[in-house]
Amino acid sequence: MKKFVKLSAVAACMAAFVMVAGCGNGGNEQQAASSDGGSAAPAAQKVSLKVASAFPMSLPLLGEAAVTLSEKIDRISGGNIEMKMFEPGALVPALEAIQSVSKGSVEAAWSTAGYLAGTDMAFNFFTAVPFGPDAPEYLAWFYHGGGLALADEMFAEQNVKFIPCLILSPEASGWFRDEIKTLDDLKGMKIRFFGLGARVMDKMGVATQLLAGGDIFQALQLGTIDATEFASPVVDEGFGFYQVAKYYYFPGWHQPSSISGVFINLDIWNGLSDQHQAMIETTCGEMIRHTLAYGESSQAPAMQRMRDNNDVKIMYWPQEFLDAYEKAWQEVIAEESARNANFKKIYASYSKFREDFKLWGQNGYLKR
Repeated sequence: MKKFVKLSAVAACMAAFVMVAGCGNGGNEQQAASSDGGSAAPAAQKVSLKVASAFPMSLPLLGEAAVTLSEKIDRISGGNIEMKMFEPGALVPALEAIQSVSKGSVEAAWSTAGYLAGTDMAFNFFTAVPFGPDAPEYLAWFYHGGGLALADEMFAEQNVKFIPCLILSPEASGWFRDEIKTLDDLKGMKIRFFGLGARVMDKMGVATQLLAGGDIFQALQLGTIDATEFASPVVDEGFGFYQVAKYYYFPGWHQPSSISGVFINLDIWNGLSDQHQAMIETTCGEMIRHTLAYGESSQAPAMQRMRDNNDVKIMYWPQEFLDAYEKAWQEVIAEESARNANFKKIYASYSKFREDFKLWGQNGYLKR
């Protein structure tokens, strides 16, 4: 007989779960099962998680991936793990999803680590790094260079388990109403910008602010912001930024590759069986493949549609701009390393891995 366990973030319930009891009706069902002839295998227990998403479910790639994850985990678990996805704002505000998981207000979140940067700037390293690695090298640092271990350490302090489930192709660098001809054109602009790249743009004289994806279009349309970056072409197309701004800048120097995933309350995660944990981790590993392949295949068609049907002008930053951004990034590294021990520690791991990787990276591949 299967056991049905309804999980919540309440500590008493979690303690009961670990002891193979339950909360509410689930506990009664479990007790009945135990008196009916022994315990079922842990993998046969039903786990239900409410997941607060930071991204609209209809959004290509970022949002759609959450739906795909829930479908895949249902299939691989034989229906014994349910991830019920909720739209941004349905449970908690989009930018507060991970914080809510930490507090136990929600059980899990579909989000990105950089949205926790208000707690510690170093969390940005687990989403994207300016002038950083492409997806293969980034994954290499995460899984074989100590990156994920550092993430586990930091997230454990927030009572959160982070499981990477998505990796994005390079992002676009931003949408502008007018062509940016000189560095001075950036000064005084109000731009929605994310993560460590925002710190760089601040040094360029830009007034940056972080907005949730669903709030950007209206802010751009109303003139609350002058420009925006958000994600890669297929995602940006879904938000319709091209309706307001026609100059679309590349490359995505601020996010050469980006990681997002599932964030589960640590008490809940520790209460899961080893089989359930393995099914979630394995499914998220499959999602890494899925999102990387889909992301790479979908960007050019999105760019073509916006260029040909919506008069979007595809722009590439002149070297002068890229040099200025990289110089500012080096200043950010020095400043943050001096005042943030976590930032310094993680950057040391990250930069050492990249230095060691160079012999392979510079010789193993054809030049693009």
